[in-house]
Amino acid sequence: MTNDDPNEMGGSNPRRSPRQGIGGSPVGSTLSIVLAVVAVVAGFLILRNITDDGGSDGGATESTTPDTIGDTVADTTTTTTEPPLVTVGASVIVANASGVPGSAARMTTELAGAGFEMGEATNATSSGLEVSIVYYDPSITAAIDVAGSVARVMGDLAVETVPTPVPVEGASLNGAGVVVMLGSNEADKTLAQLAPTAEPTTVTAPEVSGDTVSPGTTTG
Repeated sequence: MTNDDPNEMGGSNPRRSPRQGIGGSPVGSTLSIVLAVVAVVAGFLILRNITDDGGSDGGATESTTPDTIGDTVADTTTTTTEPPLVTVGASVIVANASGVPGSAARMTTELAGAGFEMGEATNATSSGLEVSIVYYDPSITAAIDVAGSVARVMGDLAVETVPTPVPVEGASLNGAGVVVMLGSNEADKTLAQLAPTAEPTTVTAPEVSGDTVSPGTTTG
């Protein structure tokens, strides 16, 4: 019987030594270290992604509202209308200052057709007036509004308080609150011919082009 160790070289069941990597370290340990490093790097990248996308950014807050639909903001148009005519509260007389015979009477008929309370037509103390003017008696409350309405339908004439003496035959308005000094520019014309031709005033918001975000969007 021998004392030979069966695990010695040349034995039938020699003991295998563990696999070694570079420098003599076991391959399993090296692989574990590599995997640990990869895991740390991946975790760092994921954390940075989360911070960039939804994390805190120095306390900044963002509040948004839906984008404006389409490429442009629709125009906003406001139309202003004239106030209604004031035709009652003070009567109106027409004085012929144009020198055109019968023109004061014809204008009286025109204004009556527009709803004004008319007195009898008369003559001015002088003729040769070119542009008509409307006078009103400030002692009659509604006279200024009626005078303004007469001036508007006759083509936006000037309106002033009546001078003293009144520049008509007899130097009296005979109870009327408004007198039209009819000039040659308006003599023998209808109200349709004298009425302002301009369209109602419109105010249009400027067009905004491009893809825009509603003004409610704020970033703190």
